[in-house]
Amino acid sequence: MEPEVPAAGAATPAAATPAAGATAAADAADHPAPQPTSVSEGEAADAPTYAFASIPPAPTNGDGERRRRPRECRRGTTELGLLGLRLTVGLTFLYHGLQKLAGWFHGPGLDGTRQMLEHGGWKHIELSTAMLTVSEVGGGALIILGLATPLAAGAVLASISTAWLWKQGMAPDFQYRPVELESILAGAAASLILTGPGRLSFDRNRGWAVRPSWGSFVCLILALAAAAAGWIFLHGGNPFVGIF
Repeated sequence: MEPEVPAAGAATPAAATPAAGATAAADAADHPAPQPTSVSEGEAADAPTYAFASIPPAPTNGDGERRRRPRECRRGTTELGLLGLRLTVGLTFLYHGLQKLAGWFHGPGLDGTRQMLEHGGWKHIELSTAMLTVSEVGGGALIILGLATPLAAGAVLASISTAWLWKQGMAPDFQYRPVELESILAGAAASLILTGPGRLSFDRNRGWAVRPSWGSFVCLILALAAAAAGWIFLHGGNPFVGIF
């Protein structure tokens, strides 16, 4: 028998298929098909490139405003004003305290201070003298330094408030001469409690130095309460009766 010869156009036998498949796989490995991308070639060419990555882009208006905000916290000449207020109040109390404690600056000294308090109707003369001199000398020095300012200003406020009550009780109704100095010093001490000493002070890292909050208001109330209590227990009588 003669072998059959496939006719023209007939399908290739299956035995030849593996060789053809191997050839196709080799071609695919040598020439991989391009992978699809999310950005077309035209868009990639138009995309901006940054040759100098260390140069930041120009800030927008919003970025510029945010960068300028810290300058607003510098508070201008407020720090100098608070320093002047502290020096004025602190030096005044320190001056009067040294007059009473050591007799400096033509002051009465401790003996003269005791006699003054005794003639003014104060009780417990030794305790009253000690509280008066310590509050004026210690409080005045701390205010000058700007150290523990709310407590120091509270101490001198309590001291000057009792002096205000004493003078006002001797001459009722608000008059110019009797209590003008005490009124000014009391207002200045209360203002220091509420404003804080500022950044030009030893308290500059404390919260109450530049941004006092409710704690300063509490110190103010306690200072006034201490003045009223000192008047009641060391002098006697109601501090809110007979002074106006």
